[in-house]
Amino acid sequence: MKRTYSPSLAISLLALSIQGCGLNTDLSIREQPIPADFPAPQENRQAAKVTDINWREYFADPHLLSLIDTAIGNNLDMQIALQRIETARSSVKLANGAMLPKVELLVGGSMRKFGLYTMDGAGNDSTQITPGNTVPEHLPDMFVGLQSSWEIDVWGKLENQRKAAASEYLASIEGTNFVISNLVSDVAIHYNDLLALDNELEFIRQTIGKQQEALDVIRLQKEAGRANELAVQQFLAELLSMQVLETNVLQQITETENKINYLLGRFPQAVERTKHDFFKENSHEISVGIPSQLLENRPDIRAAEFQIEATKFDLKAAKAAFYPNFNITATFGFQAFDPQFLFTSPASIAYSVMGTLIAPLINMKALEARFNTAQANQLSAMYNYQKTILNAYVEVANQLANIKNLQQINALKKQQSEVLKQSVDVSKELYRSAKASYLEVLIAQQSALQSNIELINVTKQQRIARINLYKALGGGWQ
Repeated sequence: MKRTYSPSLAISLLALSIQGCGLNTDLSIREQPIPADFPAPQENRQAAKVTDINWREYFADPHLLSLIDTAIGNNLDMQIALQRIETARSSVKLANGAMLPKVELLVGGSMRKFGLYTMDGAGNDSTQITPGNTVPEHLPDMFVGLQSSWEIDVWGKLENQRKAAASEYLASIEGTNFVISNLVSDVAIHYNDLLALDNELEFIRQTIGKQQEALDVIRLQKEAGRANELAVQQFLAELLSMQVLETNVLQQITETENKINYLLGRFPQAVERTKHDFFKENSHEISVGIPSQLLENRPDIRAAEFQIEATKFDLKAAKAAFYPNFNITATFGFQAFDPQFLFTSPASIAYSVMGTLIAPLINMKALEARFNTAQANQLSAMYNYQKTILNAYVEVANQLANIKNLQQINALKKQQSEVLKQSVDVSKELYRSAKASYLEVLIAQQSALQSNIELINVTKQQRIARINLYKALGGGWQ
């Protein structure tokens, strides 16, 4: 028998192969080299590297450690991040399953009647299906067995989809680590805000006590004829101003406590803390290391790197979609028109095996659009990776400069605070001896108050800068 071949099929497959080979999956962008070092003063090279210090050691306050533990266990953003990991893990399992044959149990039944004036109807009318019995006009058809299908991954499409899912899974883990790092630092920052407000409130209340004493003294002096009503009103106005400031600080304390409670995933309640450790120096002598270590330590950089890997595999899978798919389908089971013959006779055994080659022809624009989207996603992931590295370096550089400058400011503020504290005492003595006016006393008190509040604020900024540096270098998630 003469065999003929369809030239159109061969031409189509050849065209698909040529088009698929012309698709570029080797993408690249211009990368800016990472500087060899941070723009910072010489550090103690013998000190422990920041990222090698566990946050339980870095933050020594037991109340803060308890708050961080609660936040990691209850924070809602943390719970959402954990569910993203579960979603990514399921995607990996789904991609793994797509590479394996599918086997399903098939139980089916049907009823057929062929028209008499057809080939099947005319043949069945005289054909004996069992001795002495012709094929019934209404013919049942029952099947019980297994059905299987398998796409042979010749071009690596399914394998690349599996690798992309695995990279997304790893990226979700690093994303969760980044959430932990941010959560630890956020709780620590708000906790230090709270300590600063506690110390500010304590100093304001001390000032209120002193101003109340001064007001009592000025009233006595007025009664003795040594002061006038204007002086009494000025001291009273300053006292009322301090009481307003006290109320404002109390409101800030409430709001800061609630920020911490929100991070801890709980409703508003009192936050335990120890305010007297606020001015205690951090005992850790730290080393920031070199910029290239950010690639290993920062979870967001590693997550961005895994995202690039995922988009690379997605792009290869999109390219493989242009090539023909090879599928094998098979069934095996028992088939009969009567249940009594279904399992009792070997003649009821039925099976089929079929291989198919499926090549896209009409939907090429859709495949091109999917491939172009995959290309754009990969380039976006590459740019995002570079952006994340740049952002990390800038964050570290900013905090190093901040810490250096705050150290100088703190030293000057301490000197200023001591000078103004002495000026308050001097102004009181001069006022008692009538060598200074009550306005000079008020100005001295106001200056001392402002200086102490600024000292508290600078100390808070120093503590927060060390927290931000710890996070910027990739600490806080270990």
